[in-house]
This record gives sequence, C-alpha cells and structure tokens, in this order.
Amino acid sequence: MQLSTHTDFSLRVLIYLALQKECVPVTVHNIAQHYGISANHVAKVAQTLTQLGYVQSVRGRNGGLILAVPAASINVGQIVRAVENLKLLECFGSGASCPIEPVCQLKNILQQAQLAFLATLDEYFLADLIVQRAALEQLLFKSGG
Repeated sequence: MQLSTHTDFSLRVLIYLALQKECVPVTVHNIAQHYGISANHVAKVAQTLTQLGYVQSVRGRNGGLILAVPAASINVGQIVRAVENLKLLECFGSGASCPIEPVCQLKNILQQAQLAFLATLDEYFLADLIVQRAALEQLLFKSGG
C-alpha cells in the first residue's frame, strides 16, 4: 500500500510542528522550505489538518500554524484514516460492478491486510515520531531556521 502525497505531507507537517519548542506559530512557507516541498501542498495539508482539529491556524502578522492538541494524543492511525483514501479496490465501496465480488477472496485478504496495517499505525502517536528530536532538528533546521 502506498500512501498519498497528501498523507505523507500531513505527517511531515505534524512532525515539524511537534518539534517546535515553544507555541510560536510557524508559517506554511517555513515548513515547505525546510522540507523542500511546495508551499501550495503544505497550505492544502494545513487546511485539512486544521479542519480535523489537529492544527490551529493563527492569523495576523505573527501568525502561522501550531499543534492544537499535544503530540502524545495524536494517533498516527487516526491521521491516516482521516486523510487517506482507504478504498483499495472498487468493491471496498458500495455499488461494486465486479461479477465475482460476492465470493471474492482477494477482497477479504486485502481487507485483512489493511486492518493489520492500520492496527500497527494505531500503536503509535505523533510523540513517538519525534523521539530522536535532536537528530530531526539537526536535519530539518540545519540551514539556520
């Protein structure tokens, strides 16, 4: 299973915000620059994460993004479920047109695999992704940001 770029960037934005030592808002441009990714993509991700309640958007001159909840309470599995399209096959939704869908074992196997994948992600929280804080900070902020 390959996660979408939107999910990847969502997790990266959350990691970046979790690394902030103070509750000082960080701009979309800053995040994009440090990761070397498009500011437009980061802005879309920020909008999604704000709508989901994981990120707070602070307006104004010193505005930007901050975590809305502690990193220890942001579950990785929940993030992936909220952001990712988990419909692996057409038959995972309603109105499947495949003639063998009622007895298809492939669907069952893929559902089991997906559940195992998500169960593993459910074991981790954003705080677990930043346990190597010093190394992450050195890699992300080496350019003086």
